[in-house]
Amino acid sequence: MDDLHSSDRVAHELIEVIPVVMQTLRAEVRRCREPDLSVLQIRVLAFLNRHPGAPLSAVAEHVGLTLPSMSSQVSGLVGRNLIHRSVSAQDRRYVTLTLTEQGRAVMEAALRGTEASITQMIAGLGADERRLLMEALGLLRQLFAASPNLS
Repeated sequence: MDDLHSSDRVAHELIEVIPVVMQTLRAEVRRCREPDLSVLQIRVLAFLNRHPGAPLSAVAEHVGLTLPSMSSQVSGLVGRNLIHRSVSAQDRRYVTLTLTEQGRAVMEAALRGTEASITQMIAGLGADERRLLMEALGLLRQLFAASPNLS
């Protein structure tokens, strides 16, 4: 394998490119969200959409907040009827969180707007470039979904 495609070089490029992609996605989410919702709150809603019934600790870990800070965020989202908080049926010591219908609608609206913006960016690529991008994304999904360190 030539040096341009070595594992080290690919890892370096991933570390360089992914933050740029995430910065663009966050900017688009900020632009498309309801003005009184933070990007962090949209991330909480999106996480709960993928992991309904998740405990408070899992949500806190995902967004990088302490349990007390996450609890405060959750209280605000519960008060706005965007998420539902309940005691776990399996273990009454744990609180589980799920999206309400209103929460799902708010999250989906922000994601649809973001997706429309990204679609416009991708539309500038040729068919072969889009095919290559889809293949690369499939590889990234396969590689990182298999990682035990990611949630």
